[in-house]
Amino acid sequence: MPLLDVRNLQTQFFTDRGIVHAVNGVSFQVNPGETIGIVGESGSGKSITVLSVMRLIASPPGKIVGGEVWFEGRDVLKLSLKEMQALRGNEISMIFQDPMTSLNPVLRIEKQMTEAIQAHMGLSSSQAKARAIELLQHVGIPGATDRIRNFPHQFSGGMRQRVMIAMGLTCNPKLLIADEPTTALDVTIQAQIVELVKRLKAELGMAVIWITHDLSLLASLADRILVMYAGQIVEQSPLHALYHNPRHPYTIGLLQSIPRLDEQRQARLKPIDGLPPSLVNYPRGCPFAPRCQFAIDPCHTEDPPLEAASPDHQVACWVKPSGQEILSPSQESIV
Repeated sequence: MPLLDVRNLQTQFFTDRGIVHAVNGVSFQVNPGETIGIVGESGSGKSITVLSVMRLIASPPGKIVGGEVWFEGRDVLKLSLKEMQALRGNEISMIFQDPMTSLNPVLRIEKQMTEAIQAHMGLSSSQAKARAIELLQHVGIPGATDRIRNFPHQFSGGMRQRVMIAMGLTCNPKLLIADEPTTALDVTIQAQIVELVKRLKAELGMAVIWITHDLSLLASLADRILVMYAGQIVEQSPLHALYHNPRHPYTIGLLQSIPRLDEQRQARLKPIDGLPPSLVNYPRGCPFAPRCQFAIDPCHTEDPPLEAASPDHQVACWVKPSGQEILSPSQESIV
């Protein structure tokens, strides 16, 4: 039985410009202990999908207009507000892209951590503080006993993100959602955060959803990858199958745009031409068709369903080109 089962999720925003079709029939599962990577460019619907799962969409203007979200046999979209508050931070936790805006700048770290611990675990203030210090030590913050009294601005960007991870682990969640947690960090700190999450996942046995726009970052992290474009999943596959034989033109384009440091002769990167479609005036056919070098007539009139291209590998494309025939050996060997 999957830990999380998302079925035909649809989220829209009702604005003065019209209806923004942010998430359009997204379906996926997360198994216990599994790491899922969700990748796509800005505006593809990655963050809105997981915010919908957490029921954190601002309403108005946003609204979940269809679909189901099942977590351990419970339909999350039908839980009461009190039940949902008990679920968030306890069984499902989320860490966000920018810890400086996620942490309250005028409250000490101790206050921000112990408040959640007391709310979910019912501990006394001294017990909650001890638990908070233990968590800070667990994520690698030196001098945690003293530093817990600091304000967020007294931490570096990487240390603030470690604090956010510690807060996410407060109640040993079964699912941790990481929404681009390394975007604002330099590559050295990015690598440290990735290794930290991998270690914590192994120690705690939790499942992880990692959202990013960087396919190369997922190479050492994810078990399975979902590629999103224009509010849809256009490809989902186990890690190695997706890197070695991508079947959607958008995924192929993403892989062709990744720079390589191990090539003797540096090839020019190949960008994806054009721009993503407007989510207000949603296209009739495949949303990627105007940018696709493989597009055929049906692509402009019918949106392809997500269907099997091989066992465990699903693609929403009428053509399904083989990435093995298109990518160079170096582009195929990221993992």
